[in-house]
Amino acid sequence: MPEITHQGMTWTVATGTNLLDALNGAGLNVPHSCRAGSCHVCLVRCLDGEPDDAHPEALDPARRLEGWRLACQCSVSENLSVAVFDPAREGLPAHVQGLDWLSEHVLRLRLIPERPLRYHAGQHVLLWSANGLARPYSLASIPFDERWLEFHIDCARPGAFSNVARSLAKGDQLMLGQLHAGALRYDPDWQSRPLLLMAAGTGLAPLWGVLREALRQGHEGPIRLIHVCRVHSYLQAALADLAEQHANLSVEMIVREQLAGRLQALRVTSRHEMALICGGSDFVDACSKRMFLAGLPRGQILGDAFITRQVEG
Repeated sequence: MPEITHQGMTWTVATGTNLLDALNGAGLNVPHSCRAGSCHVCLVRCLDGEPDDAHPEALDPARRLEGWRLACQCSVSENLSVAVFDPAREGLPAHVQGLDWLSEHVLRLRLIPERPLRYHAGQHVLLWSANGLARPYSLASIPFDERWLEFHIDCARPGAFSNVARSLAKGDQLMLGQLHAGALRYDPDWQSRPLLLMAAGTGLAPLWGVLREALRQGHEGPIRLIHVCRVHSYLQAALADLAEQHANLSVEMIVREQLAGRLQALRVTSRHEMALICGGSDFVDACSKRMFLAGLPRGQILGDAFITRQVEG
């Protein structure tokens, strides 16, 4: 049976054992969230040996060449020597610059990294708390106009990281881990294309960044934004201001109970339209299916699904 070595400790596992399970079974407490290769929380570095990787395309080639793997997607078939991601060594320190409530349940967190972080609107990044808790959050900021990194954290339900966020104070330090591209972005080649942005809850955060980046670059085509919310959009005033300033932007806010009917009535405005969708997996799946049935090619439907994880008992 293959052996795993980590910092001088070696143990045996059955062939085919999931690498994340093998590491946590040995007491290493590797953080994880989605177990689907999307969140990138469970990064480990293979120093010797190679696991079987079920989702190699989840990491960019440069990271893979450095030996990084997503433990949840790997199984053990030979001896491995690994190092888990250490935010103190490999992360980027960032300090809390601002905390304010955008609504009863949505906390806006602004961080100032100790050195500039290169990113584009729509990406997400791992946030590490002081006690080693890691979760991926989408960036709501845009890199050219804002020196802080902005995140919108849904605190409506108990969550391990949202509970940490509630207790933060200005000046506190978090660590930034892996930056991940995801599917959401603004491409300057889309400048004359219609855009449809669909968000549920804090799925609005990355699309808030993408929208402002599109407008910053002088997007010429029409932009429709639909936000599905509990009562009203937590960015209602800011979105209304943008719509007043840009004649090509229309904003629609609907409550969750209206979603099924609104999707049924939704039509594409052009075969060239780009649809960007963000929210829970059910929401992203339903909207993506509707836009495909309405006539958009799959390559023009870009979706990022949030992973929701409750407090672990």
